[in-house]
Amino acid sequence: MLTAVTVARGSRVEVGTPLFVQDEGADRAARDQAARQLQQARDQLANLEAAAKPTEIEQAEANLADAQATVQRAKFDLDRAEALIQSGAVTSQTLDQRRADFRSATAKVSAMQAMLTQMRAPTGRQGEIQAQQAAVDAAKAALAMADWRLSQRRAASPVDARVVDVLARPGETVAAGTPVVSLLPPSNIFVRFFVPEADLARVHTGDTVVIHCDRCHRDITATISFVSPQAEYTPPVIYSEESRAKLVYLVEARPPPAQAALFNPGQPVTVEPSGAKP
Repeated sequence: MLTAVTVARGSRVEVGTPLFVQDEGADRAARDQAARQLQQARDQLANLEAAAKPTEIEQAEANLADAQATVQRAKFDLDRAEALIQSGAVTSQTLDQRRADFRSATAKVSAMQAMLTQMRAPTGRQGEIQAQQAAVDAAKAALAMADWRLSQRRAASPVDARVVDVLARPGETVAAGTPVVSLLPPSNIFVRFFVPEADLARVHTGDTVVIHCDRCHRDITATISFVSPQAEYTPPVIYSEESRAKLVYLVEARPPPAQAALFNPGQPVTVEPSGAKP
């Protein structure tokens, strides 16, 4: 439904001038929902990529340091037992125990190091992280689409133009694809005139013609852009006794945009070849 039309018939607009606004309540709600879903997906990804809590990592580091100290003590006891075994100060059983203690302490250090590495790594598996990243990308695309749909509820002029007509009013329900405002940019303004068959050979695409009109400040030049390949009888709108039964050719000429803006659609004009005297 249209909520506002901000231009009037016959007014001139520039690029970016607001034209009309449609009810955007549903699209704004959809956009907000897409934004919340994107934030949720990002939070889940951050949770998978995050390591363990800082306090848990600190505890693991302390346990590793304690295990490394135990290894050092076990190594010292082992070296001492190996030195005393020759003199008989220690038994073979004691030496075997010292070797077992050293191997056990070394294994605990390896286990503590692996645990600390795991705590510092992301909590999610690589496959889970990749899947969640894909979910974030999909949520971004959904938000971009919601933003675009919301932006379409507010129409702005894409060109400098004249408002030819306003086709709907606030409060009306407008179906998709139905025009609301009709614009006529200067580049789309052209002059149509008819050339008798006998004079067709003197008219070519790219030639310059002079246009005269009532209340024109000066004569305006235009460039011929089209010459019809087919003849037709003089249109009734320019019917006269002198021209009846004559074959004519439709010709179109386009003035420069700055000069085209001086014309009104349907305005009668007189066209002469460039250099001719009016």
